[in-house]
Amino acid sequence: MTAIEFNKQLISLHNSLKFFANTLTSNAEEADDLIQDTYLKALTNRDKFADNTNLKAWTYTIMKNTFINNYRRNVKASTIVDSTKDLYYLNIPRKEQQYTPESVLSTKEINASILELDEEQRLPFEMHTAGYKYKEIAEELNLSIGTVKSRIFFTRKKLMAALKEFQN
Repeated sequence: MTAIEFNKQLISLHNSLKFFANTLTSNAEEADDLIQDTYLKALTNRDKFADNTNLKAWTYTIMKNTFINNYRRNVKASTIVDSTKDLYYLNIPRKEQQYTPESVLSTKEINASILELDEEQRLPFEMHTAGYKYKEIAEELNLSIGTVKSRIFFTRKKLMAALKEFQN
């Protein structure tokens, strides 16, 4: 196959590649970038394409592999290495979270509902949401683990009933 024939057949696949790229990325701009990368790789590796084989399958494979490699690269870029003794990997989003006026108001309403709870319900619940384990809460408040679990459970139920407008 000559270079001109190869290019014509490659260009004729544009609509199919566009559809496939949109299904992979779910974003029009990213899909266009993916198509462009696929064309570039297909043209630079034209010598690796075997004549009388399926060009569409070959380009789809290039596109799929490019998408996977880009995804893995983005995941690695957002992972940092913690230099503590245990070397944990932490995934930290690169974008700062944007707070809308609605989300700030919702947070205030939820916090107000939590503050309205009795102290014996509120304290275990707040400690649990702060990341304490049941055992730690039980030791700190001098309660049994079963009591801690039931208070947190019933507090959740009470808050869910009081904050129905925030549920999906």
